[in-house]
Amino acid sequence: MFERFTKSARGVVKGAVVQAQRAGADAVTEEHLLLALLDQEGTRSSFAFAALGIAGRRGAVADALAHVRRRGGLSKADEEALAGIGIDVTEIVSKVEQTHGEGAMRSGRGARRGRLTGHRPFTRQAKGVLENALRVALGRGDRHIGDEHLLLALTTQPGAVADVLTEYGATYGALERALFGPAAAAAG
Repeated sequence: MFERFTKSARGVVKGAVVQAQRAGADAVTEEHLLLALLDQEGTRSSFAFAALGIAGRRGAVADALAHVRRRGGLSKADEEALAGIGIDVTEIVSKVEQTHGEGAMRSGRGARRGRLTGHRPFTRQAKGVLENALRVALGRGDRHIGDEHLLLALTTQPGAVADVLTEYGATYGALERALFGPAAAAAG
């Protein structure tokens, strides 16, 4: 599959590994893929981020991801749904952190293999994004997998990254329109 990746898509994958290393993460996650996409310049995904007003908001997106991670992967929509039935997630997180320390509910903990060997494996979800990028490309009739396909694939996988993208207006449809134009989005 990687032989189909464009130079920019390979740059995103390599950038995700760097993001994971900087964060001291044991594995590369879909969050690292998104942050690597946000760091790209002169690519289709960077154009889409600019078109949607996200390009200059990398810090805010990273903060939103950290917020979700601190709450064990719960998105704002999850928090609102729980609040609707009387559960205050902020209070729960606070009590858990008082007892077990700050960040105790963080998602993404795993084996320490990456720290010991220097190799960071991709999580099952991050591998799923790469596989979905292939599906997106094939669905569009493209012979290559570009950074734009990786970005679209991030929106197709339920979870914190897709939720944060949605909060910033980067849904599959909005990104498809920004990347390929309104006619292409209507045809897809």
